[in-house]
Amino acid sequence: MIELYYWPTPNGHKITMFLEETRLSYEIMPINIGRGDQFKADFLDIAPNNRMPAIIDRAPADGGEAISIFESGAILLYLAEKTGRFLPRETRERAEVLQWLFWQVGGLGPMAGQNHHFVQYAQEKIPYAIDRYVAETARLYAVLDRRLEDREFIAGALSIADIACYPWIVPNQKQRLDLADFPNVQRWFADIKARPATQRAYDKGKTVSEAPVVDESSRGILFGQSAKTIKR
Repeated sequence: MIELYYWPTPNGHKITMFLEETRLSYEIMPINIGRGDQFKADFLDIAPNNRMPAIIDRAPADGGEAISIFESGAILLYLAEKTGRFLPRETRERAEVLQWLFWQVGGLGPMAGQNHHFVQYAQEKIPYAIDRYVAETARLYAVLDRRLEDREFIAGALSIADIACYPWIVPNQKQRLDLADFPNVQRWFADIKARPATQRAYDKGKTVSEAPVVDESSRGILFGQSAKTIKR
């Protein structure tokens, strides 16, 4: 059994997509990030960066004690190795997948996240910041579009690279982007969206929360963290 500490954000959806594709048994443990569940002591034992998702695997492949993993990319890599799914064993094919997994966690996710912050959530609308992150998100879409010109999925067959990237493309309209401008991404996106596992994963998210909680109470929790909040 996998315990999944989760909220329906792009990084959360990555893990439910993988779990639904592989049909691993799992239980969702909701972490309401708008109400501060990520700062509770028992969660910090699993995820010291105060961020979900995180997992506890009660039946690790080595047969030992339960193991906890935080960071969505690390979780995908761990689960792929545990199941032997969505990550090739061959050196070159494996390297292709890992490059694009790290491209997502180091580029697409952080830049789209800043896009979301300044476009949707920041109370002060700063044109420079909005233009900067919308443009950078568009550049990354163009990189992905070029990659998908001659292949069905990012690294050939469906892999954890696709699972990592897809949830960050879902909010494309909120990112002020139009998928019609990226036809290869648009085709790839439609194919993954149509997969039953993707649909099940997003339906699971709706049972937890229909929308992110962003109100006056949650703003300080979500956007007001600093070194002082970690040290206290």
